[in-house]
Amino acid sequence: MTRKERGSVWLGVAGIVVNDQGEWLVVQKRYGGLNGKWSLPAGFVEGTETVDQAVLREIKEETGIDAQVIQLIGFRSGVIKEKISDNMAIFYLKPFNSSQMPDPQLDELYEARWMSPEELLEDERTTSMIKVFLSVNQAAGFETREGLDPGPVFGYSSYKLFTASEHDDVTKS
Repeated sequence: MTRKERGSVWLGVAGIVVNDQGEWLVVQKRYGGLNGKWSLPAGFVEGTETVDQAVLREIKEETGIDAQVIQLIGFRSGVIKEKISDNMAIFYLKPFNSSQMPDPQLDELYEARWMSPEELLEDERTTSMIKVFLSVNQAAGFETREGLDPGPVFGYSSYKLFTASEHDDVTKS
């Protein structure tokens, strides 16, 4: 998707994929502000997909890893140069095969690999977003709720709601 196609409101996705050994799937991009830095597999949502479908596609395209969405755990929003609303849904995922080695998409990436939280914290090339999420409980995210019917008025072909877990009591402080 080109910048022109995205317009002035961007919606991206990123995936925190953690294997059975507690290692994180990270990539080194070949372009932009993340060039050479350890970052999360990420990309833009296409018009025919939901955010959770987009994160699965991006992870597969960039790393060859098939994963399962566990939950939405964050949302980033910012404005670039007072012109572009840049938004990103961040998901926590588990790989279907924890021993599978990444196969990086080399036209966009230098590398993709599994790294321990300790390695990521020590490496100066690790993005600040990863460092923040290393200190967050990934189990405290939002669950995906499907099968809801908002009614025919909007004409949704796909509809999902991300909410706090039923066992979380967000009304208590």
